[in-house]
Amino acid sequence: MKILLLDKNHPLITEQLLAKNFILEEDFTSTYDEVCDKIKNYDGIIIRSRIPLDKNFLEHAQNLKFIARVGAGMENIDIPVAEKLGIQLINSPEGNRDSVAEHVVGMLLVLMNRLFIASQEVKNGIWKREENRGDELLGKTVGLIGYGNMGKATAKRLSGFGCKVVFHDILPGLSDEFATQVTLDELKETAEVLSLHIPLTSETHYLIDEAFISEMKNNFYFVNTARGKNVETKSLVEGLRSGKVKGACLDVLEYEKSSFEHLETENEDLKYLLESEKAMVTPHIAGWTHQSKEKLAQFIVDKILASHS
Repeated sequence: MKILLLDKNHPLITEQLLAKNFILEEDFTSTYDEVCDKIKNYDGIIIRSRIPLDKNFLEHAQNLKFIARVGAGMENIDIPVAEKLGIQLINSPEGNRDSVAEHVVGMLLVLMNRLFIASQEVKNGIWKREENRGDELLGKTVGLIGYGNMGKATAKRLSGFGCKVVFHDILPGLSDEFATQVTLDELKETAEVLSLHIPLTSETHYLIDEAFISEMKNNFYFVNTARGKNVETKSLVEGLRSGKVKGACLDVLEYEKSSFEHLETENEDLKYLLESEKAMVTPHIAGWTHQSKEKLAQFIVDKILASHS
């Protein structure tokens, strides 16, 4: 079986698949059109986010048996077309669920306790105590939207902080020892912290908009480690300005390039987020630990071998 690797990943993918007699070719530089021209020669493809696998691409891939996405999000793939063509879709959300969960908790602790701000002040010779009084996670109701791998791992961590965790998910019957499933209306009624753990689809694009924010009963902290376009930035900034959103922890932004490698847009809303003490922004690294890089790759290899060895 001949596999094309389009992005750099942990070397264990190459090592383990070669050991099982797969034929591997790496191509980290060719353009979309160049890859389209040769994709018919491959049985499988392993990707991250560099090239979109749209309808045109998939129709060129006459012999493709599987697409393996090293990570969770599959929005770069035209899933209905792939399924229609009988191409197996593989991803590895299990690989970075723990790093995402830790990132969520870490960002909340830093923001709510003003740790970064206070540290920078002290380093600049400023000693303020009352102004840097923190806000505890203990006892707060945290609402999660999405209760898959990321949501469950996050709920488990938050339960250790004495939070009450509720969640909304499109699938029924997911309550466990760490969190209780509720309707979206119930979540809006009770949550004091809101965290997203959902894919980007037509239904979740701009899920968090002016209407959603206004429907939250409590002023709340907001965390997004999912996808930037789940949130309408303009409405989030308005919420931060008004105080309805007490603070925002953003690992993703709607202005990111589709490959997540850099920002594509500069505007006043982004400028506000980058300058505000109420916002913490990281460069799409929630799932990006040393451990998750290896785990993401191992889950992909295991799933490929289970299906095609």
